[in-house]
Amino acid sequence: MFTYIENGSITSVKGIKAAGIHAGLKRKRKDLALIVSEQPCSVAGTFTLNKVQAAPLLVSKKVIAKGGKVKAILVNSGNANACTGERGYNDALKSQKYCAKKLGVEQDEVIISSTGVIGEYMPMHILKNGIESIVDQVTDDGGIKAAKAILTTDLVEKAFAVNVKLSSGEVTIGGIAKGSGMIMPNMATMLAFIATDADIEKDLLKKILTKTVNNSFNKISVDGDTSTNDMVVLITNGVSKVKVEDGSEDEKLFTEALQAISIDMAKAITKDGEGASKLITIEVKNGRTESDVDTIAQTIANSPLVKTAVYGSDANWGRIISAAGRSGVDFDPAKVEIKFDDMTILAPNYCHEYDEEEATAVLSKKEITISINLNDGDASTTWWTCDFTEKYIEINASYRS
Repeated sequence: MFTYIENGSITSVKGIKAAGIHAGLKRKRKDLALIVSEQPCSVAGTFTLNKVQAAPLLVSKKVIAKGGKVKAILVNSGNANACTGERGYNDALKSQKYCAKKLGVEQDEVIISSTGVIGEYMPMHILKNGIESIVDQVTDDGGIKAAKAILTTDLVEKAFAVNVKLSSGEVTIGGIAKGSGMIMPNMATMLAFIATDADIEKDLLKKILTKTVNNSFNKISVDGDTSTNDMVVLITNGVSKVKVEDGSEDEKLFTEALQAISIDMAKAITKDGEGASKLITIEVKNGRTESDVDTIAQTIANSPLVKTAVYGSDANWGRIISAAGRSGVDFDPAKVEIKFDDMTILAPNYCHEYDEEEATAVLSKKEITISINLNDGDASTTWWTCDFTEKYIEINASYRS
């Protein structure tokens, strides 16, 4: 069993401190976050599959691959340090080394991450000054400030935490995330940093995180674009002294709780999609395989025609079945049933007798569910996306301005 912590974040976890400050990488908003654990942490991570990968991501992948412990995560917004070549990679190493020195830890005990504009060199003097300042500002309640500091075009911070009752005691899981545009598996222009005070061995931690990401962050899409800096990092410091064993009931309970807050963060990213006015849940049911239903859901989630129809509250079911049809999945279109929330829009054999005004009213809500029943198996999935509005174009036409 798990319970949500009101206004929870990564610093709800015992032994975790954080801070978020304005270092000067961006004009006005906070732009530098630091998360510090009092005890060394086991760490697991998942990363973008984009062929183009940012320098900080490459550095952090190597840290995690070594299998050692970490004590801190440094994140900046306002500059992605991507497509910056050897200079950018060396800058990433310098920032990692400088942060480690100021914290009094080893260089490989620091995870680094960046988000922002691609192709610009990091202003290292600004970043170093920021590191100099932030190391003395981490606090037990600094999680929300850190959540604010990692945002780019996001409108709201994304932070959640839960308490989980296990067989030998209670543990806490807390996390912060960012993401608004360039969102599509695997993964998206998104970052998520999650901590727990449970005691979990690193191989099990990796297994749990991979499963969780595949059922949460890898089932969202805003615009079908995948970025260069994306990562989800999970650290565990064991401060609670509650051990989670592989294959145990505790592992199941812990995974359920981790997945719950990961889905919350993933949905919050989608709901805060650039220019979005509606959160859309896409359920594809009764397909032949998990791959089939995921492919259909992803195709529908990425369809500009579907997304603009939802924005206009237009019950254009033809766009939905057409998107499913071009997904490459083999199914019988005559068996398909489509619902908006609980309202049937399309019944099998292409029957579509529904009240247009009622359908428009359903689609006018801020959160809606589109269900596609293939009636052809027992595999099902759930994805999350948002509508496309004029604001999306406005934001991305002037992103560097």
